[in-house]
Amino acid sequence: MMKIADLYIRVSTDEQADKGYSQRDQNERLQKYCKINGIKVRKVLFEDHSAKTFNRPEWNKYLTEIRKNKGRGADLVLFTKWDRFSRNAGDAYQMISTLTRLGIEPQAVEQPLNLEIPENKIMLAFYLAAPEVENDRRALNVKQGMRRARKEGRYMGVAPIGYDNKIREDGSKYIAFNPIEAPQMKWIFETIAEGVFAPDQIRKMANVRGFMISRMNFYREIRNPVYCGKIVVKAFKDEEEQWVNGLHEPLITEILFHKVQDILNGRTKAMRLNAVKINEGLPLQSFLECATCNKQLTGSASKGKKGGYYYYYHAQSIYGCGCRYKADHVNKAVQEELLKFVPLPGMSELYKTVVLDIYKTHKGNTVDQRREIAEQIAKLNIKLANARDLLFDGKLEADDYAIMKKDCEQKIKKLEDTLSEARVLKSNTISVDNMVLKAIEVLSRLETLYGEGDVLTKRAILGSIYREKMRFDGNEYRTQRMNEAALLIFQINSVLKPKKNGKERYSLRLSRAVLGAGIEPALL
Repeated sequence: MMKIADLYIRVSTDEQADKGYSQRDQNERLQKYCKINGIKVRKVLFEDHSAKTFNRPEWNKYLTEIRKNKGRGADLVLFTKWDRFSRNAGDAYQMISTLTRLGIEPQAVEQPLNLEIPENKIMLAFYLAAPEVENDRRALNVKQGMRRARKEGRYMGVAPIGYDNKIREDGSKYIAFNPIEAPQMKWIFETIAEGVFAPDQIRKMANVRGFMISRMNFYREIRNPVYCGKIVVKAFKDEEEQWVNGLHEPLITEILFHKVQDILNGRTKAMRLNAVKINEGLPLQSFLECATCNKQLTGSASKGKKGGYYYYYHAQSIYGCGCRYKADHVNKAVQEELLKFVPLPGMSELYKTVVLDIYKTHKGNTVDQRREIAEQIAKLNIKLANARDLLFDGKLEADDYAIMKKDCEQKIKKLEDTLSEARVLKSNTISVDNMVLKAIEVLSRLETLYGEGDVLTKRAILGSIYREKMRFDGNEYRTQRMNEAALLIFQINSVLKPKKNGKERYSLRLSRAVLGAGIEPALL
């Protein structure tokens, strides 16, 4: 009686490219085998899928068919070699058992085996294990190659937002700035570092700017060190996770990246306005604290009898202090408060002289600051060396040492970044003049910028001047921290306003507060 066979032809895309496997070639060999051996071909199955598992579209359809037509279909399922059938020995044995129960014998025409002979199962094991070993070796080589590439500073995979994947003429791959996305991502990092708005508020602001980014992608990207020029090499076996210098151009500095991470992790105190829905009539929402209950004031609108809405800032009902202020009164008072920071006409040179005098005093203090940082680094290195000695003496567990080592190295890295920043500050003398003049020029237009700006502009201006929430008691505002440049101008104004000629210099009576790296308001 003539046997009936189904032909199974499989080739994955990478195999066809790497080894030249061809569906047509397999078909020709199988058809020739059947013709020589008097086997009738019932159907031919073509599969373009990996053999790592049997979760393959055409094979699944075939299994469903032969289960429905048990005993009425083919006697054999033929393929050229056992690696066309499977590259996983465990799955292959299970599938052979399934086919046998359904009355179908699987057979490789170029590696024929009589499975009724027990000894032949040894050869079957070899035929099935060889491709599985090849797969595992290939996967390990790829993994090691990618790890080696990361250690060399090459970015692997799809470029992060703000970069594009590129290929050089020699075929090597790299990432480069995307001219549209890169400036937006840089703006996001810089705005988070200012500490005015909550990160999710900044994401929504970016969407308004036309840079659409989902919440999940946003938080994943702003924690990615690739933006400061680093490549993460994850821990593997005995190797700890490490950051290496990337071959790509960094979008931001390491100092800025770590500053953003500190804000995200809550290690740096910042204004961080909540991502509330802001109304044009309530630009101070989430900026104010109640002087009675010390809780954040919220805002709402009440509809008047004659139509229209009246806005109020008030304490939340759950706190029960009952504070309630008309928004128009509060908004006007804030606008008048800002006038205290507007430089007096014709006094630009005096402001510049005083600010630079204080800046130079601070610059002299950076020597002590650098010495202190260097001492802290030395102490951490000694601490790490002592922990290593305890480990060698068996007095400290390896896991505890690993935790201590990672903690010390992270602290040392941040201190080194701070030390680097201090050195930059010491060497940066030319640009300070321009920064001061720019701050003075913009603050001179503060009344116009605030009065004519939209609600987001108003909030950005307030957040750049006031570093903490303002406490309001119905008449006055108080805050502990504010922008150093604005504070100095306010102090100079307080001294000069009583003097009609404004010629006498009172710089020695002013606060010697240390200037931050950003001498101008964060908005500017």
